[in-house]
Parts: sequence; C-alpha cells; structure tokens
Amino acid sequence: MSVIGFDIGNESCVIAAAKRGGVDVLLNDESKRETPAVVSFGEKQRFLGAAGAAFATANPKSTISQIKRLIGKVYKEVEEELKLLPFVTSEGPRGGILIELEYLKNKWCFTPVEILGMLFKHLKQIAEKNLESSAVDCVIGIPSYFTDLQRRLYLDAAQIAGLTPLSLMHDGTAIALGYGMYKSDLSNSGPTHVMFVDIGHCDTQVTVASFEQGKMNILSHSFDENLGGRDFDEVLFKHFAAQFNENHKIDVYSNARASVRLRASCEKVKKVLSANAEAPLSIECLIGDTDVRGTITREEFESLSSKLLERVIVPCKMALKDSGLSVDELYTIELVGSGSRIPAITRKLTSFLKKEPTRTLNASECVARGCALHCAMLSPTLIVRDYKIKDAFPYSIVIPLPQGECMVFPKGSSFPNQEMFKHNGNTPFYLQVAYVKDRNFPAGISHIVGRFGIGPSEPSDADKVQVQFKVELNSHGIVEINFATILEDKRHNAWKRILVGDNKTVNLLTFGNVDVSTTNDELHEAKEKQTVLTEQDIKVEKTKDQRNTLESFVYDTRSKLSGAYRSFATDSEKEILTNNLQETEDWLYEDSDDESEQDYNGKLKDLKKLLEPIENRYMEETAIAKATETLQTCIAKYRSDADSLPEADKKDKVKDVCTEAEKWLSGLFQKHLSPKALLTELNRGKEIVERECQSIIRSKSSSSRHEKPVDSEKALAKAAKPLQDCIAKCYSLAESLSDDRKEKITEVCTRAEKWLNGRARNHASLKTLSSDINRVIEIVESKCEKILSFKPSSPKHEEPDDSDQRDQPVDSDQRDQYADSENAMVKAAEPLRACIEHYCSLAESLPADKKEKIINVCIEAKKWLNDRSQKTLSTYINHAIEFVESECKIIISSKHLTPKHEADSDQRDEPMDTDQRNKHNDSQVQK
Repeated sequence: MSVIGFDIGNESCVIAAAKRGGVDVLLNDESKRETPAVVSFGEKQRFLGAAGAAFATANPKSTISQIKRLIGKVYKEVEEELKLLPFVTSEGPRGGILIELEYLKNKWCFTPVEILGMLFKHLKQIAEKNLESSAVDCVIGIPSYFTDLQRRLYLDAAQIAGLTPLSLMHDGTAIALGYGMYKSDLSNSGPTHVMFVDIGHCDTQVTVASFEQGKMNILSHSFDENLGGRDFDEVLFKHFAAQFNENHKIDVYSNARASVRLRASCEKVKKVLSANAEAPLSIECLIGDTDVRGTITREEFESLSSKLLERVIVPCKMALKDSGLSVDELYTIELVGSGSRIPAITRKLTSFLKKEPTRTLNASECVARGCALHCAMLSPTLIVRDYKIKDAFPYSIVIPLPQGECMVFPKGSSFPNQEMFKHNGNTPFYLQVAYVKDRNFPAGISHIVGRFGIGPSEPSDADKVQVQFKVELNSHGIVEINFATILEDKRHNAWKRILVGDNKTVNLLTFGNVDVSTTNDELHEAKEKQTVLTEQDIKVEKTKDQRNTLESFVYDTRSKLSGAYRSFATDSEKEILTNNLQETEDWLYEDSDDESEQDYNGKLKDLKKLLEPIENRYMEETAIAKATETLQTCIAKYRSDADSLPEADKKDKVKDVCTEAEKWLSGLFQKHLSPKALLTELNRGKEIVERECQSIIRSKSSSSRHEKPVDSEKALAKAAKPLQDCIAKCYSLAESLSDDRKEKITEVCTRAEKWLNGRARNHASLKTLSSDINRVIEIVESKCEKILSFKPSSPKHEEPDDSDQRDQPVDSDQRDQYADSENAMVKAAEPLRACIEHYCSLAESLPADKKEKIINVCIEAKKWLNDRSQKTLSTYINHAIEFVESECKIIISSKHLTPKHEADSDQRDEPMDTDQRNKHNDSQVQK
C-alpha cells in the first residue's frame, strides 16, 4: 500500500509519494508535476485535471475551477465573489452553495464537496497508475485558516473518492516538516526560529516554527485568506479590461469566455514581468472579430498593486506577535508558493524583516512533500526516523454560556489536545462550541463549530446531576465530544475545567453528534452519483477507443491492400474489401456520432472477416520466406565454420552436410507442398543441419582432447579383430548349410566386410570405431542366428533361446525335419499370401509410380515368405502382414511424400543426420 501526500491548491494540485529512497512527486497523464484543479463536463463525459483545463476557454460555464474557495462557504456571504466565476451557482440546503450545469441533456446540481470528491478521485487514479498499487492512506494539506466545517467537508470529499486520510495537515506545518527533516546544520545550543511565507494562488499563510535536533514546534500560524497570486492577476485584468473598453468599446465582464481568456493572458503577463521590465498582451478575436493588444511595464504593475503589496506584511507582523519573537530572533525567512515570484514581494519582505528571504525549498511542491513525509510517519508500512511534531491551532475555541464564554482551547494551543469539564444540571442537555470571531476570522464562514447533545435520549425528572465530559481537538483539528459520565460529587453547580481523574465516575451517559456537515444519506447519494458518472466516463472512453481502433483499421488495411497484401488478394477480394472500407469510412465521419461500442466492434469484425484469408496467405508466405532465410543462413554459417576446423575429414563432413541440405532445399520447392507442410519441412531441415554439424564439431573437440585418432593400421586391425572373428565363425557355420542359407549368410558377412574395409577407416577415434564395430557384430550375429534357427518343433511352440543356437552347426536331421513340414508352412503362409494378392490386385488401379512401389513391397514380402521356416513363419506371420498392410496404405495415401521403405529416393530429398545414415546402412547389412 502506498503512502501519499496531497496538496490541493486553488489552481493546481501536487501529489507526492514517500518511498524507501525518499519522496517523489508523481506525474500526471501529460507527464507534468502539477495537475490543474479543474473538473469540466463535456457533452457525454467529464474531463478532469489537465484534460479539463483544456475546456476552460471553450466551455467555461461547464468547467468548475477554484473549488477550494467554495468549500464550507455560506452562499449569501460570498454571493458577490461568486459572480466573478464563469459557472452558474445558487443557494443550496442549509445555506450552502450549489453548482448548476447541463450534462447528458439534463440539468445537474453539484455541491462543492462532490466536485472536490471528483478531483480527489482523479488524483487517486494518477497515484495508483504511477505506483502500480492501491492508494488509500494519505495526508491532505489544508490552509491553517480552515474551520471545523471545512475540515469535515474535506474528509467527506476524501471518503467519496475512496481515500482514508490519516491526518489533515496545515500547509505551513507541512512546509516546516519538509524543511526541518533534512536539516543537519541545526544548532545544538538552542532552538532555530524560521518564518515560512507561503503566497499561493488565492491566499497568503505565514508560519513561524522552532527547530531542534529531532523535533519541530510550530509557534504560530497567521494568514490573509484573500491575498494571493490571483489578486495580482485581477489587477492586470481590470487594467486591460478598462483599456479595451475605452479603445475598442467592448465589455469583457459581460462575456464569460472573453473573461476567461483575458485572465489567462494576464497571468502570463504577470510571469513575464517577474523577469522583464515590460510585457506585451495580445489576444485575437477576444469578442467577435475584435483583436486586442496592449503593454504594461513592471513599474506600472507595481504601482497598480501597491495596496496588495502592503497587505503582504500584515500576516508577517501577526505571526511574529503570536510567536512572541522579534525580527532579530529569526534565523531565516523561507519564501514559497506560486504567487511568491513577484520581485516587489521579495523587496517588501526584505524591507520589513531586515533580511532577504531564501528559496531553498521547491515553491510548488513543498506542501505535498511534507504531507507525504507525515503520512510515512503515521503509516505502518514505512519506517521513518523519529521526528516529533507539535502543531498550533490558529483559533480560540470556547463554549458560549449565558454567564459568559468558557475557554476550551486558547489560540495557539497544540493539538491533538483534550480538556475535561463538569457541569451540574438536568439531562439531557445541549451545549454549543464555537470559535472566537475576531477581525482575522475568515469571511463568509460561520464561527459555530457545532451543537452537542449529552445525556439519555429521554428527559429525566431526577434531581440535577453533575456531568463530566471531555472536549477533544483531534489530529485533523476537528472538535469532538466522545466521553461523558455522571460524577458522585454534586457540590459544584457551575461549569468548571477539571483534570482527568478528579472524581469517581458512576456511569456513562450517551451523547449526540455534532451538527454534521454532510449527512450519511447525502454521502451515500454522492457516492452513487460518483459511480454513475465514472461508469459513463468509462463507457465513453471505451467507445472512443473502439472507434479509433476501427478508424485505424480502415486506413491500415487500405494501405496494406495497395502494398504488402497486393499480390495475395484476388481482384474480387480487393474490390469487395475496398468497397467495404469506403462505406465504413463514410459511416464513421457522417453517421456514427451516437453509435455504441458494440456498433463499432461489429463493423470491425465484419472487415476483419473479409481481410482474414488475405492476411493468412501473407503471413504464411512471410513465415516461409523467413524460415528459408534462416535455413540458408544456418547453412552458410556452418559452411563458413567448416573452414576453421583443423582436421580435413571433419571439414569435408560439415561441407557435405551443407551441400546435401542445399540440394534438399532446391528440391523441396518443386514438390508443391501446402504452406503449412512446407514450413514444417523447412524448420525440420534447419534442425537436422544444426544437429548434424554440431555433432561433428563436438566430436572433433572431444576427440582432440580425449581420444587418440585412428592413424595406424595396427590400431585399426586390433579394433576390427572381434568383427573379423565373428565373420569367420559365420562363414564356418555356413559350410554345413543348404545352398540358399549359405548364400544368405555369405551375403551378410560380405556386407560386414565391406563396411569394415570402407567406412571403418573413416572413424576419427578408437572409441567411436569400437562402438560401431560392436553394433555391426550384434547385427551380423542376429541375422545369422535367424537363418540358422530352424528347429521344427519345441515345447509350447516357443522359439529356442538364442544362446542355445549360437555357435551350433545345423546337421542333416534338422534339414530333413524341415522338409517334412512343408504342408504346415503352406497353411501358415495362407493369410500373408492373401494379403499380398489383395494389394497386387489393388495396385493395378493406381498410378504407375505407386503401382511399382506396392509391387516391390509385395515382392519383398514373398521373398521373406520363401526364406522362413515353419517355426519362424508361424511366429512372425502376423508381423509380416502388418508390415505389408502398413507400407501399402502409406503408399496409397501419400501425395508428395516419399514412402519410408524407398531409402534411396528419400535420402536424395532431405538431409540425413548421423543416426539416419547409420540406420540406413544397418538396414542394408540386414538385407
């Protein structure tokens, strides 16, 4: 969970987040550190923050700004000031302010709290987007002059937005915290006194603080809630409005849009005068076709603002008086705030305070940073070094009584704080809590804090009782009464301040709440309204996104049809798709203003359906081209790598693999395979080339480090001796057999000798040679044993164990027994002969190439059948039938692929890896 600090200014807002590395200011959607405090209502949706500020000129009556000035104000007392605002206001329930506007073709009324809740919600979303986590716990900066009602309304607005404020913090206190927390040069000999002058957009606040190592004490707060940067803007506004009225006969005050534009230009002029002696002003078509221009010097501006400049000193004097300090006791004066950049203000403060103000803090961000620090101190999620804060309350709080006021908290009291009181009287009774209203109390705000009820809900006829209750000023600066008891001691018949524990309590009394600022029903209604408005915004945004997606698809598809997709679409497809794109474009710009998200989505799906077959062809072709390029790159790489191999035989082997792969690739495109099958073959070919070449390269590395090359006839003869012995033994056994069996064994032995004399000499190491020789020995022994094993019968019709037949010659009795079993063999061979005849007959109706292949399979099966004994025939007949059926079915169903049994043609079409070539040679030996 994040730790957030909010500075809600009259003109703009700043969000800061405390992290383990320090405090960061969060950026809004426009990557700016300040977010305008603006809520604008468009035709179908709201625009908040930076987006809302863009509508201030075009739609002034539906753009709400300066909401901070309206919180908690009584309509009748600020009615004249409200006339300067471009939007419409009226008096609401309990004398408050209502904001009226047109939205979604209906009339809507919002309270300032609801608008502030919308702004809080927007800032919360910015924080969550930046931090990628929920933002709930926060500290909110408020002016020190805010009353109990205004503080409660801020909490209500935060609740509407889904925030949980851990504390409301005075702006001056937040600035002082950000200053003192990082100051390491504070004197240990005594407190360091610093004055903070914060001149904002609409107010001026002065705070005097005392700093010591590890703690901070606020000595006083002072303010002028009606003196800020906007008042200097108003001086320029009145000056130019009068000038334009005289020169051009136009009344800017009568035109809301013109007033907004002129005020914005005056603010720019003020900023220019901060660094230049003269500033121009130029606005085109201010009212109608009238263009206006003007200039003003800094001297003229300061002369027009002389009364405002004198007022800057007043809160400074008051703050010094309340703190009990003199000007000489101040260590420094820190000047902050967006309105503090006027040079005349700096000169005025320097003249009064006898030292030039410093600007070591960020003028616009220091409040938000201090609030984030305080939130980190209050939150359990972060560990912050101990730093004690003692704040001062700027008002005196009293309980008005017929006989006079009972002082509860004097001006400057630290808070949170609490005081205990006792009173004799009947129950229930009500008491009123109020601020002392002096000349510094803000105008337009009631000084009554609230009315509290203490006692049972029903009146009691009992004698007067003595009641003890607690008045608390909590961490938000809000007054609460949340403790009341009846005391046994009834001697006192007057209001009296007491210390906790003075008397023994006997029972707890109920008490009523303060006259709440916003009722629970009003809060619930505000939350529901916020939900409805948010859902409408989301709906409109989704519709806009879908419309933009459809529009982009139209332009993108049209571009592809004339470019990348041109050769993949037929003329008919191009015509149909082009016509649909044009119809959709016309619909977008002429008839789609009131369409829903589903309408745009339906149009998009229809267009995608038309484009899909064209796009699939393009994607397949692109994938094939990429796979071909990848294979060619792979071949080129290994051909290049082969030149760096030190051994000529390895170099030749790698190049042979590459050459074979290139031949296979050339023939692959002549087979007219489907795109999917072609892509599969290309990927498979690349894998084979990589595996084969890597195998050769690795074997080179391994043999060069660990194995001795076969470079002598002596080593070859020694390694080949086991195979030569095996061949000699088989030749010896063949002498006692019939001619056909002798011929077959001789053929097996001859193939083995050829392998030994040819392929064996190409091995690079004794280890690999020995391994291959052992495999060949196993093959020779296995094939010869099958030829020799013709015993006519055995127990349970099982084939004799290989170990019994190995090394035993076949005698004449066995041959006689074999001749006697001819009838049995004919009967056992009938299923296979029927299968062979079936596929030979079926081959007559097939193309010539398939016919030839099937006949070859059948001939091979007949040869196998003629070579079998009764015993082996009955054992393997089913396997032979399965083999014939499988091979023939593959040939019949094949289109472009070569049957597995045609090894020679298959090997020409695709590259072979080592394992494949070994299997091929083994099969030749077996044949």
